[in-house]
Amino acid sequence: MRRRDFITLLGGAAATWPLAARAQEGAAVKRLGVLLGSNDEQFRQVRNEELVGGLAALGWMEGRNLRVDFRFAGSSDPAVIRPHAEALIRAAPDVIYANPATAVQVLQPLTNTIAIVFSQGGDPVQAGTVRSLARPGGNITGFVTFDASINTKYLQLLKDIAPRMTRVAVLQTEATRSALGRNDFAAVEQASQPLAIKAGALIVLDDAADIERAIAGFAQEPDGGLILPPDNALTKYRTLIIALAAKHRLPAIYANRGYVDAGGLMYYNAAPLDYHRVAAYVDRILRGEKPGDLPVLLPTKYEMAVNLRTAKALGLTVPQTLLVAADEVIE
Repeated sequence: MRRRDFITLLGGAAATWPLAARAQEGAAVKRLGVLLGSNDEQFRQVRNEELVGGLAALGWMEGRNLRVDFRFAGSSDPAVIRPHAEALIRAAPDVIYANPATAVQVLQPLTNTIAIVFSQGGDPVQAGTVRSLARPGGNITGFVTFDASINTKYLQLLKDIAPRMTRVAVLQTEATRSALGRNDFAAVEQASQPLAIKAGALIVLDDAADIERAIAGFAQEPDGGLILPPDNALTKYRTLIIALAAKHRLPAIYANRGYVDAGGLMYYNAAPLDYHRVAAYVDRILRGEKPGDLPVLLPTKYEMAVNLRTAKALGLTVPQTLLVAADEVIE
């Protein structure tokens, strides 16, 4: 190659480099907003690493073509969540991932254009969040992680492990109790009648002293049991609740696996949501699909764990049927 041709070629290539760099810099950066009401630091870290990692595997790299705006309300209370939701809407992300149901219910009236992917307990159709599970319509879709009908299973499992139980309380905060589409206590109350069990709603504040007062008051009468459906606000009081159940000799069943690992009696719930599935939905929306065309997905697998040490401390004999059915038995 002649020197003049080489210089011309080099100059032409050099001229294109800044253009290529500018094209790379000018490539559209998509924005994901994350709104969580959880208090559980581990939940925040693990779930969001799964979500962001899942998006990276699909080609959405944070700092390159994706910007993620995290908002942690630290509460399930809609009044606490609202300013975080409003700030997120003002930031105008392309997609919002939200949890729990109260976060979704705060977001819904704020936008009908920004796509929302949720994971939540309760029936989103009954709550008015989506038109149907198969065809959500509008700008919202997501994943149901807990169905209120599971509460009837909680009641039966408690009765199996504590056959003398004649009273049961559903422990939850007001924010969770009032979340649309949940109806946890109603499900327990209806199922308790054929079993001759008296059901009560034990509604507490997001406050350790109030939780202690409520459980101690319920335990004043004998043969009681506790049901704890999913409630993000109660997670930070896990150690206290387990200690109170032990102190007052109350058999309890929890929707959060961490309770049993920390000494609670029994856990039953849908298997934890794989956040790579959430990432797949976010990816499809970022690539142009409409959230209203993506079906709301229900749990397909359930898990149970029993803590034999706690059962023994409570003077309970775990039936063989439960030991066989349990995915894990802690000895």
